Amino acid sequence: MFDALIIGGGAAGMSCALVLGSAKNKPYAEHKQIGIIAHQRTSHLQSALFNNVLGLAPGTTGQSILESGIKQLTDLYPHVEQINDEKVSEIIKTTEGFKVVTNKTTHTSKLVVIAVGYTNLLTIKGLEKYIESHPRAVAEKERIWLKNNNHLIENGLYVAGTLAGWRSQFAIASGSGAQVATDILTLWNDGKDAQVHDKV
Repeated sequence: MFDALIIGGGAAGMSCALVLGSAKNKPYAEHKQIGIIAHQRTSHLQSALFNNVLGLAPGTTGQSILESGIKQLTDLYPHVEQINDEKVSEIIKTTEGFKVVTNKTTHTSKLVVIAVGYTNLLTIKGLEKYIESHPRAVAEKERIWLKNNNHLIENGLYVAGTLAGWRSQFAIASGSGAQVATDILTLWNDGKDAQVHDKV
């Protein structure tokens, strides 16, 4: 069983995985089982070009960020299990957390983070009652969000990125994923605020 399982390998999902992974030496996180279903085919980063993101060279492509994010996670935090070639079809609440059903198997996790983007093509069963029209997107695009309170949909179930109701900007989606990660780290740290900073 995972302690935290992230669904989605775009900006929000990868940021969440990187921050959770970076806490590996903290006593409250050192034995936690973290996974990410790193499905990236539908990420809006696939066709993105960045000229206005702090820290990224102008002309950086979203595709290169997706590739480098996976490599960064693999190189720095290999304890975060990357699950590839699986697509989630259903999330089922259990007494111990959640069952996450994919096209290949069923995973179990105490906490789940959904970070799959805000298109109205979301087909994950078990989330229907949370779907509403996106509050910060052009109505004609028919974008959706999962109704939440500060990223929390219900106990143990989080949403990050544009699907959490945020605008479609790379820095915002990444920050949303990092915010969810620090919320989870705080939970693991018995409610004491937690974040991870590397220093030179």
